[in-house]
Amino acid sequence: MKTLLVTGGAGFIGSNFIHYWLKSHPEDHIINLDALTYAGNLANLESIQAHPHYRFVQGDIGDFGLVSDVMKEVDVVVNFAAESHNDRAILDPGIFLKTNVLGTQNLLEAARRASITRFHHISTCEVFGDLSLDSTRAFKEEDAYSPRTPYNASKAAANHVVMAYHYTYGLPVTISHCANNYGPYQFPEKVIPLFATNLLENTPIPLFKSTHHRREWIHVDDHCEALDLILQKGKPGEAYNIGTGIEKNIEAIADLLLEQLQKPASFKTYVPDRLGHDRRYLLDCHKIENELGWKPKIDFESGVQSTIDWYSRNSDWWKPLRVRL
Repeated sequence: MKTLLVTGGAGFIGSNFIHYWLKSHPEDHIINLDALTYAGNLANLESIQAHPHYRFVQGDIGDFGLVSDVMKEVDVVVNFAAESHNDRAILDPGIFLKTNVLGTQNLLEAARRASITRFHHISTCEVFGDLSLDSTRAFKEEDAYSPRTPYNASKAAANHVVMAYHYTYGLPVTISHCANNYGPYQFPEKVIPLFATNLLENTPIPLFKSTHHRREWIHVDDHCEALDLILQKGKPGEAYNIGTGIEKNIEAIADLLLEQLQKPASFKTYVPDRLGHDRRYLLDCHKIENELGWKPKIDFESGVQSTIDWYSRNSDWWKPLRVRL
């Protein structure tokens, strides 16, 4: 039995990870530390709020006193806590640096003093910059960081701080860079739940004009399984890419949702591009496949269909969130 501190556990990926971990490791305990900013939502965890091995603590990872107190009970830290939306980072970059860089350092220092056995940091493919649309390569773990937006830069900086704590203090850290996630409990500002919920309400869907830009996509359940393997078998001081090789542009995603929800193409509308809009991300995942034996299980079409089905069944969850957009 061990105790995990999951920071940002009321967010999309963090809450899915908590559900996954309690089901897969019923002997373990989880403390969920979340500040409940706009994307944090305790409704994501309503079904387990009375679970005897789960406890929620509301607080900011920048509060060193609080973090230090919680860390006394912890064996493993999984740091999901982050400001993570590129459009919001363009409007208010300062909060992204404060949370993603200084907040991460605060956690690392508390973890160092508490002598935790593993600190796993959730990063993103976006730290590597972008690829040209005709590139024949994918990002490798050892590639230099080349972020192009304030959010990407804050995550790249956090990665450097995480590794510095390993090399300087011997803190047992790992990092994962993941492709774009989708699945249940994703805040409806993100593209797949935004399109799904708009179409469920017979509302047009907004596509950036650069519809040829591509992203790599992974279902959140596959992501959680990969994190499990990294925590069990990953080597301290190493980073691991988590991706699928499944690339889709915004037009293809829109067309798939229109087809699955039986809506006409006239629901598509086009809006100006985001500032600094990256063209393409793609991760080379040979390392996690060869060293840890992980491969994704969920294909994109069936994953999107199951996601649409979830949003269709859970309008009481997402309708209150749409007023925040």
